[in-house]
Amino acid sequence: MSSKSVQTLDRVVIRFAGDSGDGMQLTGDRFTSETAALGNDLSTLPNFPAEIRAPQGTLPGVSSFQLHFADHDVLTPGDAPDVLVAMNPAALKANLDDVPRGATIIVNTDEFTTRNLAKVGYATNPVDDGTLESFHVHPVALTSITVEALAAFDGLSRKEKERAKNMFALGLLSWMYTRPTAGTESFLKRKFGARQEILDANLAALRAGWNYGETTEDFASSFVVAPAKMPPGTYRNVTGNTALALGLVAAAHRAHLPLVLGSYPITPASDILHALAALKRHGVTTLQAEDEIAGIGIALGAAFGGAIGVTTTSGPGVALKSETIGLAVSLELPLLIVDVQRGGPSTGLPTKTEQADLLQAMFGRNGESPVPIVAPRTPADCFRAAMDAVRIATTYRTPVFLLSDGYLANGSEPWSVPEVADLPDLGVEFASAPNGTDAKGKDVFHPFLRDEETLARPWAVPGTPGLEHRIGGIEKADVTGNISYDPDNHDRMTRLRQAKVDGITVPDLEVDDPTGDARVLVLGWGSTYGPIAAAVRVVRNAGRAVARAHLTNLNPFPGNLGEVLRAYDRVIVPEMNLGQLALLLRGVFLVDVRSHTSVRGLPFSTVELADVISSTLEDLP
Repeated sequence: MSSKSVQTLDRVVIRFAGDSGDGMQLTGDRFTSETAALGNDLSTLPNFPAEIRAPQGTLPGVSSFQLHFADHDVLTPGDAPDVLVAMNPAALKANLDDVPRGATIIVNTDEFTTRNLAKVGYATNPVDDGTLESFHVHPVALTSITVEALAAFDGLSRKEKERAKNMFALGLLSWMYTRPTAGTESFLKRKFGARQEILDANLAALRAGWNYGETTEDFASSFVVAPAKMPPGTYRNVTGNTALALGLVAAAHRAHLPLVLGSYPITPASDILHALAALKRHGVTTLQAEDEIAGIGIALGAAFGGAIGVTTTSGPGVALKSETIGLAVSLELPLLIVDVQRGGPSTGLPTKTEQADLLQAMFGRNGESPVPIVAPRTPADCFRAAMDAVRIATTYRTPVFLLSDGYLANGSEPWSVPEVADLPDLGVEFASAPNGTDAKGKDVFHPFLRDEETLARPWAVPGTPGLEHRIGGIEKADVTGNISYDPDNHDRMTRLRQAKVDGITVPDLEVDDPTGDARVLVLGWGSTYGPIAAAVRVVRNAGRAVARAHLTNLNPFPGNLGEVLRAYDRVIVPEMNLGQLALLLRGVFLVDVRSHTSVRGLPFSTVELADVISSTLEDLP
């Protein structure tokens, strides 16, 4: 039995950082999975290098994975790490500014060679020259200890043994924070089951890391973080992309329709394609197209054919798809465009997050072509948002934008798995017979005869006898669907399409204002939910009153939004862009909202937003 002490903590933020080939994402993912299995609430922030393979040991090649886990509800991945695992000098230098004084740093001293130090501009070794004197530093020769632990594996080269150092690090951190390793062992058996020696080496490295923590004198204590109190239910850890894929499949199931995805791979949306490709048995068809335009063409064709048509992309792909989105507006067919936003413009920051496509989704097409917009607020909320987007598309016969982003797509959190029977019924009725008569009294099909409540036109599956009608991008005559160049008809059709979107039923905006006397409202959308909620919690804990609300429907806005905005003396709108929602709110409601913006490719920190809220409160007359 160990003689080391065990300390209880309420929360911990850990960041694994190393070269892109060091397996930091896998290490973080496995630590997260074991943490979720223990019942902690959590939030993660994977941070990928943009280069496919940057030179080894350089700053552009640093990959990191941050995990915040606690015995209470977690809203963000954490502002700063309590523990940094730095696998080389580049990882240390790229992340050191984020680490607060007094935090723990574990460094792989084997990689702190003169050559590697020079690559990142260190003239001397920071482990030895006093640079890290304000931190709790644990120098560990991770690489050489791993190689020594695998000495018996004669069939593996030294390089192959070195690759297992991430498993050693995982074992060490698992010991430090009392995480089980059984799930990781099962994962390794699935991954390397066909390569017994590789499997055995990784298992040995994992156990060696655990044993090192248990036996070395450098680590005097291990730590325990108790499970969080959550409502009863079945939980699984999900990323936003996974939750979104599952939401699409669930929506198709509840609509009793096949799901067809036409997609061209693009960061950070590609994992949705990967996830859906594995779900063929659930009525899902995935087609990897040769380009973005083909991808949405496939999806729109599927919608015309009576399926739920979906295309996934990021900002650059939306630009290429804009003409076909306009065609879907004109044809009034249900189509879902999933835009997992990333830093721009152009190629921009392909592996970093941003919220800068809102105006593109709202207006980025020729002509008056309104499209509803839905935005999830957390990784798990991507499931709900996908179902709601499908509801709107099929009910109102319109393309719908779903605006996720890189932070939501790659981040993860526990998700309470719903019962299928509790999901909304999204059943659709197709047109099955003629719905009008011509001048001679003959039964005919009018493709633009609208539902009085929703203004949706009939959805007629091609091949249904008697329902033949024109298709194409030229303006159609109201009701009959014949080609029309009549000015008054075009005006009427344009206004009808706008009225249909304006009339979409969305829930009223809920305001969290516990005291009822707050004078400042913080309003967000999309992935700013967690940082805003965490910052508001900080301000309230300091004894100040502040309200918050969050938009998940951006077109149309909730019906009570104007009333909510006018009820407060100040409205702060944090966005990861230069103020796009703020621009819309000022234009629509004539309210002088105050923007707080950032385009750094990273989510807001809690401290930053708490300072903004506090400053606003202090400026009130």
